[in-house]
Amino acid sequence: MRQRMIRFGAAVLVAFLGCCATVTAHAQKTPESDPGRADGSAPSPALKPEKGTSGVAEVDKKAAVLVSTEPVVAKALNKTLEATGSVVATRLARLASPVEGPVMDCRVREGDFVKRGQRVLSIGRNTAAQAQLAAAQAAFKEQEQELARITQLVRSGAIPAAQLETARSKFENARAQVAKAKESASDYSVAAPWDGIVSKVLVRDGDFVAPRAALVEMFDPRSLVIRFAVPEVQATELHPDLPVVAQLDAYPGKSFRGRVQRVYPELDTRMRSRTVEAVLDQPLELIPGMFARLVVHLASVPDALMVPTEAVLVTPKNERILFVVQDGKAVRRKVETGIEQSGRIQIVTGLKAGEEVVVAGNEKLKDGVEVRVQEGGRQ
Repeated sequence: MRQRMIRFGAAVLVAFLGCCATVTAHAQKTPESDPGRADGSAPSPALKPEKGTSGVAEVDKKAAVLVSTEPVVAKALNKTLEATGSVVATRLARLASPVEGPVMDCRVREGDFVKRGQRVLSIGRNTAAQAQLAAAQAAFKEQEQELARITQLVRSGAIPAAQLETARSKFENARAQVAKAKESASDYSVAAPWDGIVSKVLVRDGDFVAPRAALVEMFDPRSLVIRFAVPEVQATELHPDLPVVAQLDAYPGKSFRGRVQRVYPELDTRMRSRTVEAVLDQPLELIPGMFARLVVHLASVPDALMVPTEAVLVTPKNERILFVVQDGKAVRRKVETGIEQSGRIQIVTGLKAGEEVVVAGNEKLKDGVEVRVQEGGRQ
């Protein structure tokens, strides 16, 4: 009984599948979906757009490359360099001990103003030097008197003239000995070489110092400058007399005009930078170590043509190009660039004021390609 039921179910399934295959084949042969083709004629005209219709116009419109443009305008351009620096003195002196001995009579402290030749301090143990000076001065006085006596005798004819030359030679030798003794005595006295301000006193009375030991440091306040460093890429653009605007933290909210005074002739081999010094035009109380921010005006162009940096492309041949829009088409231009500043770059040649330059969508543009300008300009 069970086997009969299985055979009956299989027969029903085979019959059902056969009916489905027949219906499918009949549907494929009957063109019910297109009444216009029932008699084998051409497709219905409603499915094929006619030439010149809005559909073709829409396709052409989509085929044009969408770009954004910007008009080229000539305006003044100032190329500047921003840097930071410090106030330093270019005229410095570190007074050292010429001999060894104890420091005596130190007369200055930090901040004192000293005159040229003013004694700053003394070094002890100069008794022998003073004694030598006194002996040299006494010998000089004696030879001076002897020269006067010999001169008088030669004039009277009492002695030959040859003795006068001998007396004059002894006199000059005595004078030289006095000068030498004075120099030796002065080694124990340290004096200021020029007018200036004492910045550091490194010793105190009673300190025993060796020869050439540093004692006092001083600087000339008239030699104060603002010293700063310039990167190697801009090192050749600096020269004396370039205008400078400086801001000092010691004078908040104020700007001071000045100029470049000195440009060092070589680069720092460690930092690869060039040292520059600037001075201010107006007198100002400066202190060594003050922090300064500077803007150096390197160049000025009264009618520079500036475009966004993304408008300029670099070819594999290292040529700089851009595209302008003329009569709905992109026109390739080879250009020469100049100053780059704040996201814009100067076009020296290859572009005219008033032209529409492509600033977006130019990555895959080719010369002569039709373009469609984005409404509203640059996005």
